Amino acid sequence: MANITRTDPLDELFRGFFVRPVDFNRAPAQAPSIKMDVHEEGDNYLVHAELPGTKKEDIHVVVEGNLVSISAEVKQEKETKEGDRLLRSERYFGKVSRSFQLEQDLDDSKASATFNDGVLELTLPKRTASPSKRLTIT
Repeated sequence: MANITRTDPLDELFRGFFVRPVDFNRAPAQAPSIKMDVHEEGDNYLVHAELPGTKKEDIHVVVEGNLVSISAEVKQEKETKEGDRLLRSERYFGKVSRSFQLEQDLDDSKASATFNDGVLELTLPKRTASPSKRLTIT
């Protein structure tokens, strides 16, 4: 005997149209990381970190020995107009942070930071090693 199956014409029309379900209220799968470049130039380390959508007041940099920690808070500036309805937002709002170690200890008293056009620039001078001192035994 032949098997008879019933099909819906709309199923045939939309089959393969959507590869996966669409969820417009979905949060980003992963918070963005701080992308950066670190260069060694003479007696300094130069760090360029991308922090788009961040204000200068919301960025914190901590230097301890050879450890550098950068943290920032990205805030959403809401401006809604009457009658407007947000359908999808793919921007991340929250805290991001990153820490890394360098080869040499840093002189935090001479370190400097500037923030311009979403890029944080750090100049981190290396701590000058004191020459070894030979002790005389008396």
